[in-house]
Amino acid sequence: MDFDFCFPIRVRSGQGVVRKNADAIAQLGQRCLIVTGGSGAAKSGALADVCAVLDDLGVIYDVFDRIGQNPLLSVCHEAGTLARKMQADFLFGIGGGSALDGAKAAAIYAANPAFSPRDIYTKQRKPALPLLLIGTTAGTGSEVGRVSVLTDDETGRKKSVSGDDLYPVFTLADPTYTHSMPRFVTISTALDALSHAMEGYCSPKCTDIPALFAEKAVALLWDGLLWLASNDTLPDSAMREQLYYGSLYAGITLAACGTAFPHPLGYVLTENYGILHGMACAAFLPEFLSRAEQFTPQKAARLLTCMQTDAASFNQVLDKLTDLGDIRMTPDEIDAYCDRWTTAVPNNFKASPGGFTKEDAKTMFEKWI
Repeated sequence: MDFDFCFPIRVRSGQGVVRKNADAIAQLGQRCLIVTGGSGAAKSGALADVCAVLDDLGVIYDVFDRIGQNPLLSVCHEAGTLARKMQADFLFGIGGGSALDGAKAAAIYAANPAFSPRDIYTKQRKPALPLLLIGTTAGTGSEVGRVSVLTDDETGRKKSVSGDDLYPVFTLADPTYTHSMPRFVTISTALDALSHAMEGYCSPKCTDIPALFAEKAVALLWDGLLWLASNDTLPDSAMREQLYYGSLYAGITLAACGTAFPHPLGYVLTENYGILHGMACAAFLPEFLSRAEQFTPQKAARLLTCMQTDAASFNQVLDKLTDLGDIRMTPDEIDAYCDRWTTAVPNNFKASPGGFTKEDAKTMFEKWI
């Protein structure tokens, strides 16, 4: 058995969790920058709850609400500059994965005043400012992770930064904040979480403990995805809760094990075709499962058992939920997409069942010629 595991986050969960943890929030300081996207935090009710508690505590705060999908380095740098100017003691990230990743980056920039936007990738840094995080979607697991995925303004490409300083001091997990998600976001975020669980589970980094989280995650998430594939309406509160906690289980596996090839290949679909991140990653899960059956057959079989499905049914449901048949690529475009992996093999490739190469990526993109 391999029992190695570290998870340095306190998760506080349940309805009304913000108000219930006011005393813990008060311990972090008297000045706070709230980092959010344009509307998700407000629509969910989380922003109003946080502001009400901060007002009651007498905490001075400002709201930076310009983190977009696929957060840009420049915008995160602006948020960090604002946090530093207001002398924030901590940052409060509220929203989906983009907002939470943006908050993590802003916390780095706030603590490193000499950084230009791109320095976040290359320079040694001082620890980020303390973070509190609230997720309003059921997918990324960013609220329980140490990674921030950002988009370079100059290249348009997604790239991650990571570190133990990006773990939040604590996460406030209230499934009711996910109730405002529209159907297409609900589907995409659930697919993202499923990708995290499956990719992490088949990684050579996956020890016994994160494997348990992955098995729990895929059971919850697949049940929810089956429901979404069979119904055109929105989930009820019980299904919302199931999907949200499934995404947190998957997020813990992600934090411990990382991702495999579906994620970097999915970035190409997001950057060049505007496909939502979760759907873009899930587009490669059928090939991922096939490779897992070939190179890690026991793990592949266990995943299917936990989901109570088989490979053919799995692929059929994913095809229905992703529906990316309109994508078209030329051979020259595919070569250009794969050039990003010419000089170095990403860790995601190395962690894939049987390994993975630029040539393998090219073959998978060719299905859209």
